[in-house]
Parts: sequence; C-alpha cells; structure tokens
Amino acid sequence: MSISLASLFDSANLFVLPFWLVMIGLPNWRVTRWVMASYLPYVALAGLYLYLFSSSLDPDSAQSFANPTLTDLAGLFANERVMATGWVHFLVMDLFVGRWIYWEGQRTGIWTRHSLVLCLFAGPLGLLSHIVTHWIGQSLRPKTADSADIATATETLAETAGPAS
Repeated sequence: MSISLASLFDSANLFVLPFWLVMIGLPNWRVTRWVMASYLPYVALAGLYLYLFSSSLDPDSAQSFANPTLTDLAGLFANERVMATGWVHFLVMDLFVGRWIYWEGQRTGIWTRHSLVLCLFAGPLGLLSHIVTHWIGQSLRPKTADSADIATATETLAETAGPAS
C-alpha cells in the first residue's frame, strides 16, 4: 500500500494546525508549553521533507538546484512532487519561526498572537511583525538601570556614607 502524494501533502497541512491553534489560542496553557518545548513535530516534518526531497531529485533537477535560474526553478516547481517538497519546507520553517516567536512572547511578555497569525499564513511577515512589535514594546517600556549601573551607584553611596556605626 502506498500513500499518495496528495495524501502526504494534505496530512502535512493538517499536522501543523494544532500547534498553531494552541500557540495562538491557548498560549499560557501548560500543555501548550509542554508541546512547544518538544522538537518531535519538527523531526516528523523534516522526515517527510527528507523523503519528498530525496524522491523528487533526479540528475537533471539536482543540476538545476546547483546553479538555479528563475526559469529553471519555475520548471522544477511545476512538478507536483517538487512543489509538495517545497510546501513542506515552508510548513517546517514557518512553524519553527512561529515556535520561536511563541517562546519569545512567553519569555518577555510581549503580545504575539498577531505575529503568530501572520507567521501561519506568511511566515516572513509574522517574523517582521514580531520584530517590530518587540521594538515598539522596548521603546514604550520605562528605562531601567542595568545591574552594572546599580552596582556602581551602590559602591559610590557606600563610599560617601563612610563607615557604618
């Protein structure tokens, strides 16, 4: 029994959806944190990518990737197997970038839902959105002294105060 290319394509698309749904819809749920801490989804998708990649290359297509032109790549991606391989590549990388955005939001408290939605549909735009959101968030936060400034101020205060009685 062999699985059709269309079934693999459809399965890969469905496989990533629960990860996006929990990152966007339930970001603070402990199950979301547990699931997103795992690399297993990426191993599974990368395994599918490896299968599709290795089964879509022949000597001619490998040569086209060695020194690509836009025309050569357009011809390659007209092949359904090559296109499915490219699509799984997008799924893996977009989900990985989405995971990074998710964890940065958890770490910093920066709002990420809008960036994750954009990343789901247009990965680089979601990344750009997160970077801009981070910059805006940093510029709006009150400036705090870093630990080196605090240590210097503490030493200076201790020196000027003299010995404790």
